Amino acid sequence: MTTTPKLTKAELSQFSGGTVNYYRHALKRKVLFTDGAKYVADEGGAYWLLDEIALAQGRDKRVDRQPFQVWMLTVRPNRSATIRVEDGNYNLLLIRELEFTDFPISEITLWFSNNVIYLPVEH
Repeated sequence: MTTTPKLTKAELSQFSGGTVNYYRHALKRKVLFTDGAKYVADEGGAYWLLDEIALAQGRDKRVDRQPFQVWMLTVRPNRSATIRVEDGNYNLLLIRELEFTDFPISEITLWFSNNVIYLPVEH
């Protein structure tokens, strides 16, 4: 985790069109993540978010059986947050409330498909 997260929404457009590298998740080795997802984790201090996505695979049956997943983090002004997981057709699979996060932007969406975590702009 960075000591001073400095991620902004505007920076995420630099990953438009795909990724050059794939990184293997340390705990869930079959899960990979892209340059954009790594940037979110590095600059936003959010490796915990990649962990949430990776560790849900195989742990939560509602999530695990979906080949395409939309992971949305919404941060409220009081720094509490909600993680919502949908199937791509707006069907809710999972919702998780967080008492606190230091994630620097108010919302972010990551997609998970084919064992890869990535930003929508990387599709």
